[in-house]
Amino acid sequence: MNKQDVVEAVAKRLGVTRARAAEIADLLFSQGGIIVSELKRGGKVAISGFGTFELRRRAARQGRNPRTGKVLAIKASIVPAFRAAKALRENLNRKR
Repeated sequence: MNKQDVVEAVAKRLGVTRARAAEIADLLFSQGGIIVSELKRGGKVAISGFGTFELRRRAARQGRNPRTGKVLAIKASIVPAFRAAKALRENLNRKR
């Protein structure tokens, strides 16, 4: 499922136009959206029964170029992470 599929599903379930559903999706998921803005401020976004979006720090480390074998330094970085809620995990693991 891609963004366009999400927009289509939201439009159908809420009975709104695709344009309005696209606005809703952008409000949540775009680069200037709610989730990204909160993560940039250093916060978490916890959606009950679904999961939590948060930032995790990756330490600097050494890597190796697989083609040349040359050792190189990989800088420390901050990466987005998602942790699924227990309810979501249980729902996905139920037998059908």
